[in-house]
Amino acid sequence: MEFDLDQTDTLLSTTRAVRKRLDLEREVPTEVILECLQLAVQAPTGSNAQGWRWMVVTDPGKRAALADIYRRGAGDYFTQRTGDIDPSSQTGRVVSSATYLAENLQDVPVHVIPLIIGKPDGTNVQGAGLYGSIIPAMWSFQLALRARGLGSCYTTLHLNLEHEAAELLGIPDHVSQAGLLPVAYTKGTDFNPAARGPVQDITYLDFYKNPIA
Repeated sequence: MEFDLDQTDTLLSTTRAVRKRLDLEREVPTEVILECLQLAVQAPTGSNAQGWRWMVVTDPGKRAALADIYRRGAGDYFTQRTGDIDPSSQTGRVVSSATYLAENLQDVPVHVIPLIIGKPDGTNVQGAGLYGSIIPAMWSFQLALRARGLGSCYTTLHLNLEHEAAELLGIPDHVSQAGLLPVAYTKGTDFNPAARGPVQDITYLDFYKNPIA
């Protein structure tokens, strides 16, 4: 099988964290979400346990409750982030975008909460294995959305009050939430690669701080 590398590279380099360009008015069919999730579960999973689970939230009341949990879970995060940041910089634009999402999260038509069976025990190896069994599937889900004209972003602030979300949605105690993905069609699909420095500056060969090139 040969892939169209130009198209594949474009998908990988332009799947952005979408917030302000989410279409809050357009309905998202459940079958599109399921189609993307079916692709997501082709991702690798530790020991092939396939312990991923997916909570799809479309009920307006529950979306509003999740948005409230998210904003309260953020605490003073947004205030701290805006302190000394130039609003015209890339970071400043990201903070503005994140603030917009927090204010409008309840209006995003679909909230997807990725779940993984198990709880972190505080060790790095177990935590990496646990979340490493759901995060690749989350990214595959986001790529599948992008290919179909939808957008999302990986958010985690509601996890500061994870127990409240679990109670709201009936998530059992032995299951961990890995984040919250707001999902909607996007206003336009013309996303561009982000500004990133040369990867050689952050890549080392055989020993840390030994530049690869």
